[in-house]
Amino acid sequence: MHAVTRILLLALTLATAACTSLSPAKRDAAAHIAVEARSTEVLCDRADACAAPSPLRDLGTRAVARSTPAAPQHYALLLEYGQDALLARLDLIRGAQRTIDVQTYIFDEDDAGHLVLEELLSAARRGVQVRLLVDQLSALRTVETLSALAGAHTNFEMRIYNPVLGRARISYPQYALAAACCWRRLNQRMHSKALLIDGVVGITGGRNYQDDYFDWSDSFNFRDRDVLIAGPVVEAMEENFVAFWHAPLSTPVEQLGDVGRHLLRSGVPPVSFQEYQRPQRVAAILEDAGDGALVRQRLVDAALPVGPVEFIGDLPAKHRRNREAAKAAIAATPRLRELIESAQDEVLLQTPYLVLSKPAEQMFFDLHAQPDAPQVVVSTNSLAATDSFITYALSYKYKRRHLRDFGFHIYEYKPFPEDAPIDLEVTGAVGISWNADGSVNLDESGTEGAATTREDVIAARPASAAPLTREYSALRYAGIGVNRRVPLNRTGLRMGLHAKSLVVDERIGVVGTHNFDPRGDNLNTESAVVIDDARFAQRLAASIRRDMSPENSWTIARRDPPPVFSGVDYSMAKVSERLPIFDLWPTRYATSFEFQPGPDCPAPLPPDAPGFRECYVAVGDFPEVSLGFRSLLTRIFTAFGAGLVPIL
Repeated sequence: MHAVTRILLLALTLATAACTSLSPAKRDAAAHIAVEARSTEVLCDRADACAAPSPLRDLGTRAVARSTPAAPQHYALLLEYGQDALLARLDLIRGAQRTIDVQTYIFDEDDAGHLVLEELLSAARRGVQVRLLVDQLSALRTVETLSALAGAHTNFEMRIYNPVLGRARISYPQYALAAACCWRRLNQRMHSKALLIDGVVGITGGRNYQDDYFDWSDSFNFRDRDVLIAGPVVEAMEENFVAFWHAPLSTPVEQLGDVGRHLLRSGVPPVSFQEYQRPQRVAAILEDAGDGALVRQRLVDAALPVGPVEFIGDLPAKHRRNREAAKAAIAATPRLRELIESAQDEVLLQTPYLVLSKPAEQMFFDLHAQPDAPQVVVSTNSLAATDSFITYALSYKYKRRHLRDFGFHIYEYKPFPEDAPIDLEVTGAVGISWNADGSVNLDESGTEGAATTREDVIAARPASAAPLTREYSALRYAGIGVNRRVPLNRTGLRMGLHAKSLVVDERIGVVGTHNFDPRGDNLNTESAVVIDDARFAQRLAASIRRDMSPENSWTIARRDPPPVFSGVDYSMAKVSERLPIFDLWPTRYATSFEFQPGPDCPAPLPPDAPGFRECYVAVGDFPEVSLGFRSLLTRIFTAFGAGLVPIL
């Protein structure tokens, strides 16, 4: 969009800004229309709301029954595979007897979002109280759907968090207006996520409600992680949700300007969704959700009994203008720092976006300066895998600091990992059937019936370049491909890391929503569960180490110094990096390395181990990336992007 056009759109928006919100009388009238339209029919008169048997909910009732105030008991289940994460949600929603509370950042109207919405509405119709709280910037796609949900059923309520300009949806000119008048509020987002069932079982972690988080995309899927917690700590999770539900920034959807005007103009439309893109896949997982034996085998049997579990969650007062009140509402960041600072041997950190706030940088600097400092190992995205180009550019800028000043060992996730927890059959990238020897048949790739390898499956379909609505959707209209994946040298079913986890000394495991970045520290609300249990921590650590293996990640290490003037090169690069605006020194401290196994290199090595150079080969700063003009953009934001760190 040309600059003149943008200015005209902004002027038009400013001129019509007074019309964006409803008057109190019209707001009340719209709410009245929605309330009056809500069905009051309840399909079940049993005390348990005719809930289906739920093996996962049974974990919660069992844990609560075995708990005492002095000795709480819990079960913890890592949800690594997208299909397991969706199956767990369906089992719990169908098994809910009293309440379902859903809090999320993104809720899309694709197949996954459509399916979950239908299940939530079904639960409401059989007598369960359902509350759905979604952040404004990623709350469904259409005003029509929001209007239909506003008047769907008396047991179903939906609220939008922090509706800038008093709307559920904002267009580009409205976004421009919000950025001009209320930039900080626009960036204050509810990134907390939870699914809570009857106060006894909860799920939190990185996943939103969108195909890409459940292995249902045929072009790009997130390697993500949730944790299911069953037991007394869910009460604390519920209290946190209630605080958000009743916060001043949480607005009933029918009271928002665009939804209210639709209700006043057209009434409540019937709840209807587009047809499923892949109905067979939906039917298959619904069948799985009704198979109690399968749910027990795949999920319940993998749950670990653990003792005390701590829930840490920011409160919505984090977004208040009063700085003292906002500071008092921050719980996640200080507790996570306490855990990191308590490490004796190792901090294992997994984050999709390695951009640190100034306090976090100081913490890692001090930690590294300690005698017998613990090793900090980081799993994060490569440029080829990330969904946030600009964030990677900032991470790239500070690699020297990460490696030398903080002592990090960094492993960057590949876009085509060879050993990722993904269910290939359901992605839709290819039609797949399995042979007895473990190879697969491709049914839609042009090689029907021919045995192939997993690498062939991954490379069977081209990657999409469509922009994504992700963690940094507050920058969605920046015009620089902020949320656009970079082009690659080859096509295939791509993956990007989205899990947010921490393991301290393989004795404490943390799974949550915090990206360990400045947004999580200062702008987004975040939550996590902390489990002080060695078995759980070791299982989580093994999962992260799998992601860091040579099959799935490149190792970041110092590049070979130039043959002459290496000291000058290092000093000039360091000085250039520290400049607040310009950072144009042409060489970088670090680059990516690929493991080369052989007789003398039987196992992977850390980047500071003797023999690393003999077993690893440099593959460039941006392996797999087809740079072109994007290379220039990377350099630009490496040079000038330091000022964006506070919002990244």
